[in-house]
Amino acid sequence: MRTFVGMKRLLVAVVCLLGLACPRLQAQQVDLDSVEISLLTCSPHEEIYSLYGHTALRILDKRPGGGDLAVNYGLFSFDKPFFVARFIFGLTDYEMGVAPFQAFCNEYRYYGSEVTEQVLNLSNGEKERILAAVAENYMPENRVYRYNIFHDNCTTRAIDMVLNHLSVSEEAFRHEKKEDSYPTFREMVHSCNGHHPWVSFGSDMLLGFQADRRTTHRDWLFLPAHAMEDFAGMSIVEGSKSRALVKETRTAVEGGVQTVESDFPLRPRTVFLLLLVLTLIISMVEWRLKKTFWGYDALLMVLCGLAGTVLFLMVFSQHPTVSLNFQLLLLNPLPLFLVWRMIKRTRARKRDRQYVLWTVLICLFFAMGFVQQYAEGMYLLASSLLIRNLKYLNEELGMRN
Repeated sequence: MRTFVGMKRLLVAVVCLLGLACPRLQAQQVDLDSVEISLLTCSPHEEIYSLYGHTALRILDKRPGGGDLAVNYGLFSFDKPFFVARFIFGLTDYEMGVAPFQAFCNEYRYYGSEVTEQVLNLSNGEKERILAAVAENYMPENRVYRYNIFHDNCTTRAIDMVLNHLSVSEEAFRHEKKEDSYPTFREMVHSCNGHHPWVSFGSDMLLGFQADRRTTHRDWLFLPAHAMEDFAGMSIVEGSKSRALVKETRTAVEGGVQTVESDFPLRPRTVFLLLLVLTLIISMVEWRLKKTFWGYDALLMVLCGLAGTVLFLMVFSQHPTVSLNFQLLLLNPLPLFLVWRMIKRTRARKRDRQYVLWTVLICLFFAMGFVQQYAEGMYLLASSLLIRNLKYLNEELGMRN
């Protein structure tokens, strides 16, 4: 979500609320019986960075004049240099911040997002440990963390702040869920952005083989809606007694009307199908006229090479789910190095064996589709490239004969 302004001015409020919990912030006595800690789950809105929803914590002192704060691990700034590139390569730093609860709610009310509050059933000792951890985390040297969309994000940070400071071990409160019932990362991403086909296409282009493996319970919790569901089903077991982790669920912000911007009218599959039809038509015209439209192949090679350069660079990303991507067999930087050679040799009607290598790579791309799910329409693109390569291979065989 957007960065709240005036964060430094809120430090005083944090000190007052958390004074008892953290010895370094002794300011005033806090009656822990009057403190409520809640998990906040915000439904998605149409900004691309919010398609997955959001999670935060609420710390409320119910005494007259007490503080009411939202602890948020999703602060970032688009104004930082190379933000998109840093995000893609896993080099984005997010920040933990504290804001007035009503200001936090107003942000989501503006976008029409619903905010669900789960009030946690905590002992005073658990509240004290959580408040101490929040205060420690808010120190300037601790606020910034290296963001990872699947393994270390605003949701995982918020739930860890709670789960790591309960009175029992993790095994004593987690409800049972079969390991083989968890979806893949790709399936979970699709569940959030499936109504935006080009966003889904971009995600599938970047996600590699590792995104198609079955996830664990911990992996499953990277989505805010899953964390909310998990908390609703948890019970804290202490000896022969147990208590539900959530004692009350309420709606902090009612969902409103959201403005939905129109996507590109054609789906990726439709675009690549039209490309395949165009490729077939051009190939048939070439056969009838006994000519080679090398400009069309040069355009395909440049576009594929540029897209392949991005995928190749993703090999060095810190995101663990993007480094091994079999779509590199189809889209890679190789065509950028071969396009000029292709133009010269085609115009001179000389043999060119570069198409043998490219054809082999395309065939391997089809084969690896059994172990990795590709972006929508990629098989159609591969078919277009294969048709052009086979056309040149056929011509080379004709020249030999």
